[in-house]
Amino acid sequence: MRQTSIICSLKRLAESVTGGLRMNRFERQPQPSVEAELEYRDGEYRVRKAGAFVRCAVTGEPVPLEDLRYWNVDRQEAYSSPEARLKQLAGKRPS
Repeated sequence: MRQTSIICSLKRLAESVTGGLRMNRFERQPQPSVEAELEYRDGEYRVRKAGAFVRCAVTGEPVPLEDLRYWNVDRQEAYSSPEARLKQLAGKRPS
């Protein structure tokens, strides 16, 4: 009986510390200041090095991975917005 109450107390303590969130013990959370390395593919990307953000190829501003929506597969570059990509295209000279 005593062992059960200790286990329940430990569970309540763990829930209060994590805010009730349960995480996979093998899941690693990226550090907020670490830049990720990605391989950009059609409609998806593969994480080569874990991190919290990538840099926009045009503006240089950090783009959190959860907000990353725009990239170029051929150039392997990320963009913070469609406007950033358009700026890059506008700066390109026709061949």
